[in-house]
Amino acid sequence: MSKKLYDLVAKVMNVQSSTINDESGPESIENWTSFKGYVLLYEAETEFKVKFTINEAMDVKKIADIKRHLKNHGAILND
Repeated sequence: MSKKLYDLVAKVMNVQSSTINDESGPESIENWTSFKGYVLLYEAETEFKVKFTINEAMDVKKIADIKRHLKNHGAILND
């Protein structure tokens, strides 16, 4: 799942997926704007068939947070 999520992040943020890891976030990805952050959450919801709460969305500071919320929603993660 990490590869799938990393590829999704790379597509939304317009960066190479090889540069993405669990600690990636707005501080390490130059193209990560607040708008793109919301686009990323929308794309993750669509891809993994989940729905994040407002609190979950506001909690996302890095990729590891998205992974944690996906796991909490029952998404199967093959890390």
